[in-house]
Amino acid sequence: MKEHGIIVGPVDTEKSNIQKEELNQLTFEVAKTANRIQIRKSIESIFDVRVASVRTLTVKGKIKRRGRILGKRKDWKKAVVTLMPGNRIKFFEGV
Repeated sequence: MKEHGIIVGPVDTEKSNIQKEELNQLTFEVAKTANRIQIRKSIESIFDVRVASVRTLTVKGKIKRRGRILGKRKDWKKAVVTLMPGNRIKFFEGV
């Protein structure tokens, strides 16, 4: 996989904003087939930072109802990336 194909996009929630400010952690939506090593290499090459650790989890899609019809949102993979002390990503500053 290419580096840009692994990272789908950032996850912007209240919890991820607190983690970014206090713990120097960023949260990304990643490809379901990506592993921790691929995620680490793609973050380091795209944003030119050093990564301390990567934690991944699979988020199960919710079952939603529209009248009588039941549907399901897609499952997706989330990665919480901890950066080395002193490293910041300018893309997320001031967001």
